[in-house]
Amino acid sequence: MGAVRSKRMPRAVREQQMLDAAVRTFGQRGYMAASMDEIAELAGVSKPLVYLYLNSKEDLFTACIRREADALTAAIRVGVRTDLPADRQLWDGLLAFFTHTGGNPDGWSVLHLQARIHGEAFVAEVTAMREEIVAFVTQLIVVAAREAHRDPDLPEREVAGLAEALVGAAESLAAWANATPGVTARQAAATLMNFAWAGLGNLMEGRPWSPPVVAAEA
Repeated sequence: MGAVRSKRMPRAVREQQMLDAAVRTFGQRGYMAASMDEIAELAGVSKPLVYLYLNSKEDLFTACIRREADALTAAIRVGVRTDLPADRQLWDGLLAFFTHTGGNPDGWSVLHLQARIHGEAFVAEVTAMREEIVAFVTQLIVVAAREAHRDPDLPEREVAGLAEALVGAAESLAAWANATPGVTARQAAATLMNFAWAGLGNLMEGRPWSPPVVAAEA
């Protein structure tokens, strides 16, 4: 049975309804398999209306990526209180990230999987989101190092590498958590916190791990 056609509503509300249907369809079926007919039916509108509002399948998918990326970055920023200690900021940020990705598995599928394999334009949208998150984490690490009374600044490359590693681990863990029944956002965040903070905490206190010196390097 098809979706029941709803009453006339403002364009902005109708467009969000279409995006909701599109994210669900793209996230569950994949970009290539998803059809505009299916999206229109799920949204309770005609296919011509979807094209009128969002132009094409490519434009619709781009709109989905942008909306989901904005929602994820906003959730992380809102979740972190900058007046708290560094470990609490990291914990709150991770918890916000996994709460959002776990509560929006279709949106995360669009961002983490579908957008990355269907063209450079889509990849560029996700890359912009990822760069914003990495920059946010980088700043968190810099501030934490400063508060720990370490050298005023960690080397820029070292900070960037730490942020990239942490974000990459979070992305992989979110995909695993969403595919593994029973894993909560709190459990996923605790897993990554335990993995990351021992190293980050030592670094903040000026106790970084160093690789052993081999004879050829001595």
